[in-house]
Amino acid sequence: MNGIVDRGSQLTFGGAVRRFAEEVGSEGPIAVQGARTRWSAGGALKDDGSVRQVNAPTGIVQYKPDEMTIRVGAGTSVADLDQATAEAGQRSALPDRGGTVGGALAVGENDRDVLGRGTVRSAVLQVSYISSEGKIVSGGGPTVKNVSGFDLPRLMVGSLGTLGCLAEVIIRTNPIPPTSQWFRSTADPFDLYDALLAPSAILWDGTATWVHLEGHGADVAAEAARANAMGPIEPVGEPPSPPGPQRWSLTPAGLRSVDTVIDGPFLASIGVGVVWAVTPQPPRGLTQPVQSIHDRMKILFDPTGRLNPGRNPAQK
Repeated sequence: MNGIVDRGSQLTFGGAVRRFAEEVGSEGPIAVQGARTRWSAGGALKDDGSVRQVNAPTGIVQYKPDEMTIRVGAGTSVADLDQATAEAGQRSALPDRGGTVGGALAVGENDRDVLGRGTVRSAVLQVSYISSEGKIVSGGGPTVKNVSGFDLPRLMVGSLGTLGCLAEVIIRTNPIPPTSQWFRSTADPFDLYDALLAPSAILWDGTATWVHLEGHGADVAAEAARANAMGPIEPVGEPPSPPGPQRWSLTPAGLRSVDTVIDGPFLASIGVGVVWAVTPQPPRGLTQPVQSIHDRMKILFDPTGRLNPGRNPAQK
């Protein structure tokens, strides 16, 4: 697939964004709902019957495989995004948990293979959202070069829709590696992380380690040999599923002692700091400077507090 794939005219989709802006309006509490796969992230939505729930525009507006960018409505499912990019031998950094593109960006959680795919925050090149005043606002650009000003795309990722209602985004894509293989090893996961050139993921449950290697066949074979020299490895289909839905975020030092920090089974993503567990991570709170910035941004973007009331990105 080469050139430009245009599914629906720019004018038509522009109308969808304008209609979405009219629906959001400028008054009253409002929340954008996707597939609700992470609906409780950041706390419960205000439940007094006053919050209107709306759906963002859907559809793939324009796909440029040669430029590795795709423009989609925020209400588009990640599955549809994956299907469109896979037809061109590409993929994105967004994780597919059954939700929408806008939901994935609003939550900001990375894919399990974040070391290979890249972060969600770095994948977003441009956002168009509806402000608390009901205006259409765009930030970023279809390319990284020559983009200046406030970095709205990165700010919107992980904001849980509390700063603006995502309407349309441009996302960076990248080629699907020709070879992809998981391996199981008993080697130290931190030694593997230091020794391997570019693993897509290294997972550890306190006993065994799973390594995901991707790339050209010869490169994967060479990296597998390097890993095998540190401890016998065996190819496996998939790593184990996370033992629970709770996500911890630990520092590199904390990750090394995760088996003493978390009570119960866990699965840690080495080099990333994310740990999946059964028990929730104790509240950490924000430092005073960070809390001040957090509060100031909320006041600037949503002075009346109408966007996703009850949600707090600091409590994810």
